[in-house]
Amino acid sequence: MINFEMFSKYSKPGPRYTSYPTAPEFNENFNEKSYIEILKNQDKKRGLSLYFHLPFCRSACYFCGCNVVFTSKDDKKERYIGYLEKELEILSHHLDMNREVIQMHFGGGTPTFFSAKELERIIKLIRKYFKNFASDAEISCEIDPRFLTKEQVDVLVKGGFNRVSFGVQDFNESVQKAVHRIQPFEVTNNAVKMVREAGIKSVNMDLIYGLPYQNLQTFKKTLEKALLLDTDRFAVFNYAHVPWMKKTMRKIDETTLPTPSEKLEILKYTIDFLSSNGLRMIGMDHFAKPNDELFLAIDKGELHRNFQGYTTKGGADLVGIGLTSIGEGVKHYVQNFKDMSSYENAIDHGRLPVHRGLSLNDDDVLRKAVIMELMSNFKLNIARVEKEFGIDFFEYFDDAIDDLSSFVDEGLVKIDKVNKKITVNTTGTLLIRNISMPFDAYLKKIPESKRRFSKTV
Repeated sequence: MINFEMFSKYSKPGPRYTSYPTAPEFNENFNEKSYIEILKNQDKKRGLSLYFHLPFCRSACYFCGCNVVFTSKDDKKERYIGYLEKELEILSHHLDMNREVIQMHFGGGTPTFFSAKELERIIKLIRKYFKNFASDAEISCEIDPRFLTKEQVDVLVKGGFNRVSFGVQDFNESVQKAVHRIQPFEVTNNAVKMVREAGIKSVNMDLIYGLPYQNLQTFKKTLEKALLLDTDRFAVFNYAHVPWMKKTMRKIDETTLPTPSEKLEILKYTIDFLSSNGLRMIGMDHFAKPNDELFLAIDKGELHRNFQGYTTKGGADLVGIGLTSIGEGVKHYVQNFKDMSSYENAIDHGRLPVHRGLSLNDDDVLRKAVIMELMSNFKLNIARVEKEFGIDFFEYFDDAIDDLSSFVDEGLVKIDKVNKKITVNTTGTLLIRNISMPFDAYLKKIPESKRRFSKTV
């Protein structure tokens, strides 16, 4: 049983922890030279995870927090592909391109806003530079069902893509109008059939709760329709309303947004509904069928989290290519320029388009391991952390343990000092961002009133 009003007190600004330290800590002291120095000392035995940002969209979806470029001109896309190739050429002088690629993802924007011929050109140039793809590499693409053709699907399958993720958000017409994304159920249904018939084995669907005009009854109907599509995974995200960062979000009437307690009701129902229909909650916002590798990984405590979401492909260096893309290694984050002119200017001068990043110190690496394990597996093996980092956990994190006391008192978190484990119960998983926050050394330095993050609930 959940006291929704009581839980609403936990609705406060907090990170989603797709990284630690979080992106606001990235700075321009980390530059191209910093990144090149790291690549000089790269571990060539580590696998590679490639992320390509394809930023273009035809029109704005008001809920979207991605870095996008709105255009209807084909020449802009052609020009961008040319710069991707130039960036890969520069990168090839610093990164060992023979390292094994175990994961690749096309994100956006709308990757399928690129035509079949344009997608084929992008895939060919990637294969020109990266020739060592693992036989079981996870190769995925985000798809807007409104812009998908059989020709595009055929190109993706021929290029080795084996996973796709469909953006849906909500099937309710009033919600779709409010967020400027009209997408009838039939359009999504046809797109799913198209990729299934082409041989794509894994299909994910993105839903968002917390959008305008949503309530428990309307979202129930969305979930019922979503289940008819028989997808393998669901990602059900809490809408991050950050109008100070994204101008398009200012077009949303905030009085139409559901309250924190209403959002919690929607989330709880979603978990119960999907669980009763054979899926299991993975991490804080993903669900998968029992035969899915994410499902199996969480039992082994081997689920990982990065900028692409939850994955079983740990132990790889993430290389971000394209406008605003983010890369990640054991002790660094690196991000490309966010505006097109700066991105192009750097490449025109033969430089990697690095805008900012961060070198991690030992404390960062330790806290990253703790936070990511909690976010991924809802539990923490303290003994393993102590062995790996040579610390006394309860001494090192005494302040964090104190901050968790309210969660312990409410039965949401159990701290076992004898067996050296922290476990979060099923109800507590609804607040996993809050439960992870006490381990964030940077967040403690920022007064809550000045934290520029979305609400956790």
